[in-house]
Amino acid sequence: MDAQLKRGVLDVCVLAAIRNEDSYGYKIIKDVKPVLDLSESTLYTILKRLEDAKMMVVWTREHEGRLRKYYHITEKGIRRIEDFKNEWKELMTIYQYIVIQS
Repeated sequence: MDAQLKRGVLDVCVLAAIRNEDSYGYKIIKDVKPVLDLSESTLYTILKRLEDAKMMVVWTREHEGRLRKYYHITEKGIRRIEDFKNEWKELMTIYQYIVIQS
């Protein structure tokens, strides 16, 4: 898969994982595991990129005596998910054309 396309898909997967509730790193990895194998190092790179792009914000809370970072999706992140869904429809049309022609 093209690196840029894969990066975009991973970003949207992480955004989707936190769309309905704030979450933290380990839980995000566990939540997306049924659809993709995501390492911690890859996840934290994605989280930093999404935070820098203002698609999510980070807040901390104490959990069992340690600070835990939680991630909250922003309106910009929600728009990115919706944009991706529309882009995916276009990509599926192209895919279907390729399959028919092959």
